[in-house]
Amino acid sequence: MQQEILSRISIIVPSLNPDEKLKKTVSSLIDIGFTDIICVNDGSREDCVKFFPDENEKITRLTHDVNRGKGAALKTAFAYILKNRPDSLGAVTVDGDGQHAAEDVLRCAEKMVAEKDKIILGCRDFSEPQVPSRSKFGNRVTSGVFRLFLGLKISDTQTGLRAFPAKYYTDMLEVSGDRFEYETNMLLEMKARKIPYGEVKIKTVYIEENKTSHFRPIADSYRIYSRIIKFSLGRFVKFFISSVLSFLLDGALLYLFLLLCEKLFTVSFAEKTALSAALTFGAKLLARVFSSFFNFSVNRKYVFSADNSYKSSLLKYYCLAVPIGIVSAVATGLLGLIPVFGTKLLITLLGYAVDCVLFIASYVFQKKWVFALQNGNTERKD
Repeated sequence: MQQEILSRISIIVPSLNPDEKLKKTVSSLIDIGFTDIICVNDGSREDCVKFFPDENEKITRLTHDVNRGKGAALKTAFAYILKNRPDSLGAVTVDGDGQHAAEDVLRCAEKMVAEKDKIILGCRDFSEPQVPSRSKFGNRVTSGVFRLFLGLKISDTQTGLRAFPAKYYTDMLEVSGDRFEYETNMLLEMKARKIPYGEVKIKTVYIEENKTSHFRPIADSYRIYSRIIKFSLGRFVKFFISSVLSFLLDGALLYLFLLLCEKLFTVSFAEKTALSAALTFGAKLLARVFSSFFNFSVNRKYVFSADNSYKSSLLKYYCLAVPIGIVSAVATGLLGLIPVFGTKLLITLLGYAVDCVLFIASYVFQKKWVFALQNGNTERKD
């Protein structure tokens, strides 16, 4: 990478109560060519301040009087760069405990510059033998939760090595959280704001089984997972509301079409005949055509906030909706032959019951396939 470009990339190193590894980390970054290192002292003890490198033309020190958390330290740095580095191309966050090799930091910066619109995550290989058990377990659980609830496939959800193009500084300042949950919230906001991301495989380095980590297993895990669940439930609630509205519309249309059929074909649905079953099937299918388009439009715009191709998502939606609609119509029609379901109202309620069974499957397929972001790599339109 050309030095002129490298000089426009800031390195953010937040630290709390560091040891000698912090100076070694900063020195290695300068040796590889970075010229703007921003160290944030997040309220460290007096006896640890000596381990922060002295300020010079390549090193800036920012200080919190009291410990405010890693998230707050990162925000302080982003705000500083936004105000004082008008020509910034981007910033790379680096842990100061020696876990991130300077070569990997450089590779993340290079990929960020090359791909421009993507946030780049430096991802470790957790299958390697030197990874502490608690870190391996924690990442697998969190990665699984991200994939299950959010549809995000991220190899290393806990990585502190991340490269941010300058266009996202304001977005990162708006992310909630001041401690370790801030880094998780970043990923959630990337999903919500449709910010694309990429990954770079990095060395997996653990020093003394990561004993210097300030991560609090109970308190910080609660902050992280509660935010993920809240984010996911928020979408599910919107999907539920959209589905309820679609169910109501579907039922109202079904009742209306059954009423019309009764008038047009002089048929009584209390009499269980092939004609009444066929008309029930047709009425249900026609009602589903209208209600499904309503459901598609609401889900695309308000539930999943999809910005992928309209035609592509519409095609996928109906590849899912058609078989579900047929199953719903056939089930309603066949069950409608049961003597106990002898009125238009009971058939309508039966249709609701069938649709409730199909509700969860529809949500999963829409989230993971119809409106899914392709590895988070949708193009953001500013």
